[in-house]
Amino acid sequence: MPTTAILGLQWGDEGKGKLVDSISAAHDLCVRFQGGGNAGHTVYPEGGKIVLHHLPTGVLHSGCINLMAQGMVMDPFKLIEEIAEVEGRGLKLDGRLFISDRIAITTALHLTLDVSREAGAEANRVGTTKRGIGPTYADRYDRIGVRMIDLLDEGALRDALQRAVNVRDCQTAGDAPNVESMLKPLLEVGAKLRKYVADTSLLLAEAMSENKRILFEGAQGAMLDVVQGTYPYVTSSYTTAAGIPAGVGLALRVEKVIGVTKAYCTRVGDGPFPTELRDAVGDKLREAGGEYGATTGRPRRCGWIDLFALRYVCRISGITHLAMTKLDVLSGFEQLQVGVGYEGHSAPGLPADIRKFSALKPTFKSLPGWKEDISQTRKPADLPANARAYLRFVEEFVGVPVGIISVGPEREASFDTDGAPKE
Repeated sequence: MPTTAILGLQWGDEGKGKLVDSISAAHDLCVRFQGGGNAGHTVYPEGGKIVLHHLPTGVLHSGCINLMAQGMVMDPFKLIEEIAEVEGRGLKLDGRLFISDRIAITTALHLTLDVSREAGAEANRVGTTKRGIGPTYADRYDRIGVRMIDLLDEGALRDALQRAVNVRDCQTAGDAPNVESMLKPLLEVGAKLRKYVADTSLLLAEAMSENKRILFEGAQGAMLDVVQGTYPYVTSSYTTAAGIPAGVGLALRVEKVIGVTKAYCTRVGDGPFPTELRDAVGDKLREAGGEYGATTGRPRRCGWIDLFALRYVCRISGITHLAMTKLDVLSGFEQLQVGVGYEGHSAPGLPADIRKFSALKPTFKSLPGWKEDISQTRKPADLPANARAYLRFVEEFVGVPVGIISVGPEREASFDTDGAPKE
């Protein structure tokens, strides 16, 4: 059973979608196991740019089956829009898209709660995308959530909505949607999605028994994991490889775990970012890399790569190979800095205390840059010597080989190295 995962190793936006788009063409199934509409995987297939928020990126390949597994949350109205956009490109999803009957549903109530919190006292904000993701996950664990299966039965849906309203109504400013206002639209969208609903855990188990090639697609980065990340400035799901079994509903082991990292580092939203650059260099990285959120359009915070944090997340997620994206953005820098540790911090991991994490001051190693434009490079041997040295330093420090390099947004701008994962 050949299984591969592609996961983000920073704070998201590493270019996972592009890698999944490239690799899923050679897989039978592509499976999303966590996150929801807060993800924004930007891909540049032949038909031009497309941003996928819910749909697995494998939908862009007609021979790939796509599963939205139980660990996800879903805004069904936004999903309908995504399906229409993909099918508008001539890529039919009937028989290729399956949605877990256990997937958690984002309702108008969750959107209200999320927006209300982010508009409230600054101390309560975490910098979310305001897509209702956190409240949806919270309701799941508070046992008052709405699931996909509820959208297929009026009685079940009414009961589920009433449970949520009973508990959450007191947390809104009095303008929250009521059961009746949410019921009919959700039933209507449920009817449209009915043909996609399935027991995705069973489908996955059957595919594994048939030795199908399976690709697990992560959303958000490891540093945003709800437990292992920079809590409380995190997403609401498990973003490392440890989250895959629970997210798909099967006890399984993934053979190859490809961790995606930019050649530098970015972050959207609030929270600590030790190697952040609040100067002209950070601005240069942002403009050269087009660092604006795919979901919100917010400018991303930019900084040098943090190899100490990268080594940590590779350990907790069992990364077998690295994929480095946006190496081309570093062209033109005379000197490059890489974070190799923090002043006064000797522990091998990262502090759980957010106050200590926020106080970390990075230590850097300076490496020579390169001036050449490498965006048309398609072989590692054709990279400038200093670019190859940069990659070697990353590999040696982190202890994981770089298997894939990306030097542009196009599909063909990603290429394997000698350390690429073998099928």
